[in-house]
Amino acid sequence: MKQTVLIAGLGLIGGSLALSIRESEGVRLIGYDSNRTTLQYAIMNHMIDESYHDFSEAVKQADICILAAPVSITVEWITQLNNIELPHRVIVSDVGSVKGPIMEAANQLTNENVAFIGGHPMAGSHKKGVQAAKKYLFENAIYVLSPTNTSTEEDLLTLKKVLSPAKSKFIVLEPDEHDEMTSVISHFPHLIASSLVHQARSWQKTHPYIPKLAAGGFRDITRIASSNPLMWRDIFFQNRSKMSRLLGDWINEMEGLKTLIDSGEESQIQEYLEQAKEYRDGLDSKTRGAILSYYDVYVGILDQPGAILKVIELLADHDISISNIEILEIREGITGMLRISFQNKNDQELGHAILKKHNYDTVIEE
Repeated sequence: MKQTVLIAGLGLIGGSLALSIRESEGVRLIGYDSNRTTLQYAIMNHMIDESYHDFSEAVKQADICILAAPVSITVEWITQLNNIELPHRVIVSDVGSVKGPIMEAANQLTNENVAFIGGHPMAGSHKKGVQAAKKYLFENAIYVLSPTNTSTEEDLLTLKKVLSPAKSKFIVLEPDEHDEMTSVISHFPHLIASSLVHQARSWQKTHPYIPKLAAGGFRDITRIASSNPLMWRDIFFQNRSKMSRLLGDWINEMEGLKTLIDSGEESQIQEYLEQAKEYRDGLDSKTRGAILSYYDVYVGILDQPGAILKVIELLADHDISISNIEILEIREGITGMLRISFQNKNDQELGHAILKKHNYDTVIEE
């Protein structure tokens, strides 16, 4: 008998989960979204088998329901579940990057037919909406699950099996533990990246040429500041107590660093930088973490007609898709540098190998 899986919210995350879950055998996939155009797109592109315009009616059809919406909306849906007469038991999960408010709402559920398991697939994209959905979005990404008292070990195994085509790496964490860790390595870095951009914007009043200089490394380290502002507003608001604490820690760290700079202690500054390098270099480069992963290859090319086209054609001949291409530096008559972004690590490594084989000077930055 087929299991009916409901994806409530067919944006980037919900749409990508739908595309992954379609790989499961014996699954009937249905979708709910407040945007009718989104539902039409999902049906036309065979992402779901059936669409619903009413959340309550959609949940009644489901054996498994995944709430793929911003945290505030997810909390509203969980509250609604108490007032829905479900004909059978439903495993309900979410995708929120802040677990505290969601789990608080889940712990107040009194509907005996709801088994809730918190969830957070740690992957995303700068793009948004159902059109940006990709079935490999969660491949090799950490997928956090947080069971509650309403769920059983069997429920957890059932949910993992349905989600298994996403090829994520499942770990089980307590909600508060999850929120603290994601605050440190995901939420807070987004805030800092935004603050760096604001600082550059402020200094532009004094030095109008700053945007030209900022086109290189500065754009790289602030990439995440280009993420969806509405989504991150919701995350910061829902997790504001932990963000405030981290800001306090950061201010203390910066005051200590300022003291080092002001005192001119060269050896201590070097030690500070070496410790940071050692820790960063020791991070696992093979597993996708909470911040968006970039699959880039840097390619040296000569400044001559058709140079970029040759690189693109070479990759296209091997059926490798490119998600973005950027000229980082090029001057008349000398070697320039392309940054080619791929959709996944396999394409990145294959593209790198092909270009190397054809004598291109290429680098993958770890």
